Amino acid sequence: MDLLLRDRVVLVTGGANGIGAAIVRALAEEGAITVIVDRCERSAWTLHADLQARGAKVHVVVADLSQPETCKLAINETILKFQRLDALVNNAGENDRVGLEHGSPGEFLASVERNLSHYYNMAHYALAELKKSRGSIVNIASKTALVGQGGTSGYAAAKGAILALTREWAVELLPFDIRVNAVVPAEVMTPMYQQWLGGFPNAEAKLGHIVSRIPLGKRMTAPEEIASAVVFLISCKSGHTTGQHVFVDGGYVHLDRAVI
Repeated sequence: MDLLLRDRVVLVTGGANGIGAAIVRALAEEGAITVIVDRCERSAWTLHADLQARGAKVHVVVADLSQPETCKLAINETILKFQRLDALVNNAGENDRVGLEHGSPGEFLASVERNLSHYYNMAHYALAELKKSRGSIVNIASKTALVGQGGTSGYAAAKGAILALTREWAVELLPFDIRVNAVVPAEVMTPMYQQWLGGFPNAEAKLGHIVSRIPLGKRMTAPEEIASAVVFLISCKSGHTTGQHVFVDGGYVHLDRAVI
């Protein structure tokens, strides 16, 4: 299926690794112009070189999105380079495990700030261009916002807010035909996830336990499966879809695992 994304300009935060990189690759396959915004300079330029060698149109903005001014600069550089913006994918974030017991009020607020504020800031500064293009926003959330995880209050609070903002923005931006949706992953095998697994004495046993609780196929979700959902939501093929929380999780959140 041609998703009609050729030469559409799509900015992806946290686009250098994991789910973000999979989204960038999927967009490149559809002929979109992708803008990778990431603080990991080496990974960003490695991905850039690989995609350019395949004939893709891609641009890198190395930026730490912790400050509003940096978010604004990332948007401005994109507009200066391509004179338009058709879609924003808010993806950057980190499960920093700031919990209720092991954490402090200051660390909690910092975690929420780190995982939430740039979603708002990027959308705020992108809005003028998205109005012109009647573009779309896709926010990457997390199952932690709905099922909990334990020991990660800041991240869970931020991801819950992201789901709420997705619906709020979908309503606010109706007059401009800007669609806003969220994709909700659960257990996705990424470099960050592998690093987390490595912290357990028996990583293989831990992974086996996790996989056994994923209803569909008893397997992890691939980053490419998240990317496919994101690219579809960006495209005009989902032109009447807005305000949705799309779960790509093998049934993890909604199916009763007790009967499987």
